[in-house]
Amino acid sequence: MTVVTTEFELSSSLPASKLFKAYDDFENVAPKVDPETYKALVTVEGDGGVGTIRDVHFGDGMPFKSGKAKLDVVDKDNYAISYTTYEGDVLMGVLDSTTHHIKFTPTADGGCVYKQTIVYNCKDDTPLAEEYINIAKEGLKKTFKAIESHLHANPHAY
Repeated sequence: MTVVTTEFELSSSLPASKLFKAYDDFENVAPKVDPETYKALVTVEGDGGVGTIRDVHFGDGMPFKSGKAKLDVVDKDNYAISYTTYEGDVLMGVLDSTTHHIKFTPTADGGCVYKQTIVYNCKDDTPLAEEYINIAKEGLKKTFKAIESHLHANPHAY
């Protein structure tokens, strides 16, 4: 099995705690602020904490329609969240799973750095197409920017 890891970082003027809270409520905020990417996230098992399983329904702006994800880590002290997507056409027939590690690191100016590391677990030794990696990265960056804009426009949210 081939494993491909990629990451990206974005800076924000918002505090890590505020962005973390919004991401902890991702199932509600993402479809609201970025419906082209996320149509709906529906909890099918769990209470929203570690172990929660969600059906993810992607919006019309994405080349896939669905996935199933399990919440692996919610670390409120370190502003970190991890989840694994393990089912659906989002895996494009070439992946067993993807694991996303999200971390918000506070900066001296009161903002933070958003870092997302994605681990792609391929079904076999076939290399993962760079196009797939770029679609995922750009979609995740777009959603981050939409959440950030929403929080700037609604300063009392979260």
